[in-house]
Amino acid sequence: MANITANTSTIVSKIWAFCNTLRDDGVGYGDYLEQLTYLLFLKMADEYSKPPHNHPMRIPKGYNWQSLVGKSGDELETHYSKLLRELGTEKGMLGQIFTKSQNKIQDPAKLYKLIALINAEEWILMGVKDKGDIYEGLLEKNAEDTKSGAGQYFTPRPLIKAMVECIRPEPNKTIADPACGTGGFFLAAYDWLVDPNNVSLDKGQKQFLKHKTFAGNEIVPGTRRLALMNLFLHNIGDIDGESLISPNDSLIAQPSTQYDYVLANPPFGKKSSMTFTNEEGEQEKEDLTYNRQDFWVTTSNKQLNFVQHIKSMLKTTGQAAVVLPDNVLFEGGAGETVRKKLLETTDLHTILRLPTGIFYANGVKANVLFWDAKPASKNPWTKEVWVYDYRMNVHHTLKKNPLKLEDLNDFIQCYKPGNRHKRKETWSEANPEGRWRKFAYEEIIARDKTSLDITWIKDKSLADLDNLPDPDELAQDIVENLEAGLESFRAIINALKR
Repeated sequence: MANITANTSTIVSKIWAFCNTLRDDGVGYGDYLEQLTYLLFLKMADEYSKPPHNHPMRIPKGYNWQSLVGKSGDELETHYSKLLRELGTEKGMLGQIFTKSQNKIQDPAKLYKLIALINAEEWILMGVKDKGDIYEGLLEKNAEDTKSGAGQYFTPRPLIKAMVECIRPEPNKTIADPACGTGGFFLAAYDWLVDPNNVSLDKGQKQFLKHKTFAGNEIVPGTRRLALMNLFLHNIGDIDGESLISPNDSLIAQPSTQYDYVLANPPFGKKSSMTFTNEEGEQEKEDLTYNRQDFWVTTSNKQLNFVQHIKSMLKTTGQAAVVLPDNVLFEGGAGETVRKKLLETTDLHTILRLPTGIFYANGVKANVLFWDAKPASKNPWTKEVWVYDYRMNVHHTLKKNPLKLEDLNDFIQCYKPGNRHKRKETWSEANPEGRWRKFAYEEIIARDKTSLDITWIKDKSLADLDNLPDPDELAQDIVENLEAGLESFRAIINALKR
């Protein structure tokens, strides 16, 4: 195993070095990662088809890995472009991965070198974790490439792991994500379930985990492709089986299946909209509202729609952990209706207030809401909401001080997974800086607009002039606040244009 791990880091560095070469030709991380996805998939399918696996593959012979290996120059470039087009018409996961695929590596010599790099390794011999780690590392690097906008599909992995540790998924239960991005929540849940320190899986439970546990939606074709490959590299699903990730907009219709867990970070950006061409031939945007019988309120606010949708996705014994921006906690009108209904119909037991500087999108202020689904009842299910404030006086930056799992260890300890009734506040009159505090249902509904945007810790940066944060932290805060303000102004301008 030690050799495999050492070998993995060598492969990662080789792959990265080559990525930098391609960047000189204008091939960005996203395009590079996409090409890598196609080629890795074909190489691993080739390995599966040979001894000792001998797994028959539904890849047409003229368009398999071996069809690429012997070619070079213009012949290789022409054949590769045709291969991508043909495989995009196939059924199952194969067709999903190659949907609308195009060759972005225009230099045949560089394409030849990339094929040789991948061909030199036996990918299946690597442990699931090793080949998965390579790909996850590539996805993270892609998210850092801010120009591509890929960061919006990437939730910080330490945050995802902390959410999974609080939820503690059980075997033979289903896990869904209605906006799954590159599949981060699925992989963290998978890692939790295959860790023998957490769960001991029997053969049937392993089969259920591979084929029946996960279900997701992702409407962006490139991102869905990356998610499918990510699952495949972690041994989830079958290469010639049906796709576990649907390309459909999850908000359009009431879910036909209910799930045991929903773990999600729905896309930020308040409005759901569609672009169309008007009579003058100009592009126009129109707000999308989803008229669904199962929704409490009709709104074009995307996050409020996702909250309502996730409520519909859960079995009556289900659990949710969802990353949501601040506006969901305080916005009036439809926001207030959704909060009241959520408090009444579910047990909304925990809110984690997140710091800024942990997402690739700047200036994002977000929270994690944890709730348990419940059967219909006359009385509200939420009795008290526990709030952990990990925002006030906390400074994270993506480069110098990124969020780590240990930063959230105190929250996980306070959450008391599996033993929630034994929680104890760390806040008290004697300790006003305590980050963990509970609020009774009656206190919350008495608040203006039933606001869940609750804070009680003093902002030290305003009070203590002798202990100001470093200038670069202050500058980062200013940049984030300005960018958040600009986003709000853009939304107002777009609304006025309509």
